Amino acid sequence: MSREKDEIILRGLKENNLKNINLNLPKEKIIVFTGLSGSGKSSVVFDTLATESRRQMTLNYPAYVRYQMPRYERPQADLMQNLSPVIVVEQRPAGGNSRSMVGTYMDIDPLVRLLFSRIGQPAIGTANDFSSQSTFGRCPECGGFGQVITPDANKLVDFDKSLREHAVRFKPLSPSGWQGHWMMTCGLFDPDKPIRDYSEEDRRLLLYGPREGERAYAPFHTKNGPQNAEWDGLLPRFTRVYINRDISKLKQVSQADVLAVSAHTRCPTCQGSGLNPDVLESRINGLNIAEYDWLELPELLEELSNIRDPMGESIAKQVIPGVKQLIGMGLGYLSLSRKMGTLSGGEAQRVKIARHLGNSLNNLTYIFDEPSAGLHPEEVHLLIGMLKTIKDQHNTVIVIEHDLSVARAADEIVEMGPGAGVSGGNVVFQGPLEGLSNTPTAKALEQKLEINHTPRNRKGYFTVKGATDNNLKDVNVEIPKGVLVSVCGVSGSGKSSLILETFKERHPESITVGQGGIGVSSRSTMATYMGIMDDIRAAFAKATGRPAGLFSFNSLGACPVCKGKGVLTPEVAFADPVTIPCEACGGTRYSDEALSYRYEGKNIIEILELTIDEAADEFNRPKILNRVHTLRDVGLGYLTLGQTTSSLSGGEAQRLKLASQLRKEGQIYLLDEPSLGLHAEDDEKLLEVFRKLVDRGNSVIIIEHNLGFIAASDWVIEMGPGGGKRGGEILFEGTPEEMLDAGTVTAKWLRAGIGRRHSDTK
Repeated sequence: MSREKDEIILRGLKENNLKNINLNLPKEKIIVFTGLSGSGKSSVVFDTLATESRRQMTLNYPAYVRYQMPRYERPQADLMQNLSPVIVVEQRPAGGNSRSMVGTYMDIDPLVRLLFSRIGQPAIGTANDFSSQSTFGRCPECGGFGQVITPDANKLVDFDKSLREHAVRFKPLSPSGWQGHWMMTCGLFDPDKPIRDYSEEDRRLLLYGPREGERAYAPFHTKNGPQNAEWDGLLPRFTRVYINRDISKLKQVSQADVLAVSAHTRCPTCQGSGLNPDVLESRINGLNIAEYDWLELPELLEELSNIRDPMGESIAKQVIPGVKQLIGMGLGYLSLSRKMGTLSGGEAQRVKIARHLGNSLNNLTYIFDEPSAGLHPEEVHLLIGMLKTIKDQHNTVIVIEHDLSVARAADEIVEMGPGAGVSGGNVVFQGPLEGLSNTPTAKALEQKLEINHTPRNRKGYFTVKGATDNNLKDVNVEIPKGVLVSVCGVSGSGKSSLILETFKERHPESITVGQGGIGVSSRSTMATYMGIMDDIRAAFAKATGRPAGLFSFNSLGACPVCKGKGVLTPEVAFADPVTIPCEACGGTRYSDEALSYRYEGKNIIEILELTIDEAADEFNRPKILNRVHTLRDVGLGYLTLGQTTSSLSGGEAQRLKLASQLRKEGQIYLLDEPSLGLHAEDDEKLLEVFRKLVDRGNSVIIIEHNLGFIAASDWVIEMGPGGGKRGGEILFEGTPEEMLDAGTVTAKWLRAGIGRRHSDTK
């Protein structure tokens, strides 16, 4: 008996830039959504399909339970039928907590602690006693962090500058703060002499305070007149105020600020485990719990398989599937103790995938946001195999993806477009891959790699010697200056350790554009993020004679009804949340008074509705024009000045971050997978940005898997040969053309790409 075709039915989709589109998505298939960055892929998949599925799932719970759960507003669509429960695997960071590790994220750590509490010898106590966050389990020396943090005089102080010239590189201790001002005016130190020129005695007094048994007092000016205060030394003061205190309660200073001028050494008491030495005495087959956490996953699997105690064996059997899933995702080089915050975007995404693969449910819809992100071409086949496994278990797999190898593995392609932003929002193709033609993705599939045969001349080198961060094996490398350098290699091979840690430490002046978010405030717009909103308001103020605040929806110009939000969210008790446009301002966010004034014939809303391209012809203020041209340079000319940054796609956000960091010549730019979230057609735009940067005298170093970027570089460095312990070495240094003759894994794919881009060669 044939059953009716089972498919997800979507009609009249209007979220964000979607143009009232209709889609039928077959179930139990792999469906790849592709299209330019900003074309509407996420609006269909996340903002419509996933949101509505989650909303309907919550309706199964009683009203009082729903009130405690995340509440979803019904997406803007006419009809959504045959949805199944969704599991969403996004690219967002998997955990910002500094203590969050692979073992805790995968829920493996609690089981390992239970294992040691049951069969570890000598027996210690409960499972909780094996945690560095418990009163008994934490190391008394480092408080469970595993590291001893001490101020680093060479990071904290620029010895070539005077106190007045901000020799102290930590803002709360600089002249702009009261402590820095006191140092300059107390009479103990010459504020205008470089610290290097101090006598040894004075330099010691500044850094470490008076000698043992001695005390130093200096006048301190308060509103009640001068008072004597004791000077204890820059480093002791820093330790007392910023290391031995909970700085989360301090304003204007973050943990990152403190760590930037500190030395972090492994705690000698707990050997970096964060655990009480008494806890480390308990062992299973000769290994303590810290050594379990430090094992690479295949080694951990072997240890778990060797447990013979019946109680321990039953617990180990619950741990083994999670470990095998991580290994199956190509993450065998990780350990349970690896901090989630140190994983690349692609690694974190695969850990998330592994976590979800543990269930045996089916008839679900799995949604993946660029799962190939951070994967070397050699590793993409692992991902494709995993997607097929999920589909074969009678699930629907929907993937937002730009990687052409993944597109080739799809049962159906949905391409959004034809352009981005206001030019996108339509379905330009739906069907099997062989029917795809005359679209940006079709052109990209036909395109061959173009090797850079005329690399730029190198202008000297940045030399790195003896690098040992993480898995780096005493690496020595010369990175050319004034050219475009690609650093490649399989996941975990040491790329980030070399560039974002070792190189960045030795060249702190480098401008880093990473994979982190840019903020999701609904009040942050393109104009505010780029720092030109004040100039736009100033232009209005000058033209109208009114205060600049009148042209801000966060200030005097806010609509009095919605307070500048543009929408109202009335309290609807147990019903789904409802967002309605503010009738008073029509969603513009501004008051009638603010909209009554004009600059160059346009009110503030009409100015903010201009695209970046249009704004270039509207203003004559140099700062506005410079920033507008910068946005055009990174291919964001189609966005409007007033577009909220929270509505940008991943690729758009990455390019916006880059635009905000663009400086004049002579800079060093470090970019972590800049092609992330970009369609192949957008790659060329970003490459053109890099070429212009280099032509202006900058050095651009990118960590990249994208073969098009590697082929277009002036110089390539490949790390490897594997990940984790099997990586950390330099395999190749040279031009892309020279790489074609190399025996490395990237060279193999580069050669294949000349015949066909992203070949499916295994």
